[in-house]
Amino acid sequence: MMADGAQRVIDFLKKTFDARELRRYQSPSGSIMHVEVQIDDTVVMLSDGGGQFPAFPVWLHVYVPDVDATYRRALEAGGVSVQEPKQKDDPDRRCGVKDPAGNTWWIATQVG
Repeated sequence: MMADGAQRVIDFLKKTFDARELRRYQSPSGSIMHVEVQIDDTVVMLSDGGGQFPAFPVWLHVYVPDVDATYRRALEAGGVSVQEPKQKDDPDRRCGVKDPAGNTWWIATQVG
């Protein structure tokens, strides 16, 4: 992910998903060139956007044990609701939250 303010996304991920930072490389100016953050068994790599590699918003889908609790944590961490948790026509109870850099996180729990 190339983010506008990668540190804000990292803080959001830690508060929302109990993410753990694995590695970080910073440029001499202090911007994040590469960071790896682990959410459960998945590693997400991100950096500050700029120059040849501009920031752009992405959509990501993450399964969690309790979508409702994670949704509340995401809002407390500064996320903006895109969709409250609900179940549609598939086995997932799902919600959507935008992080501080504008990325949309689709968060789900399989219930059926």
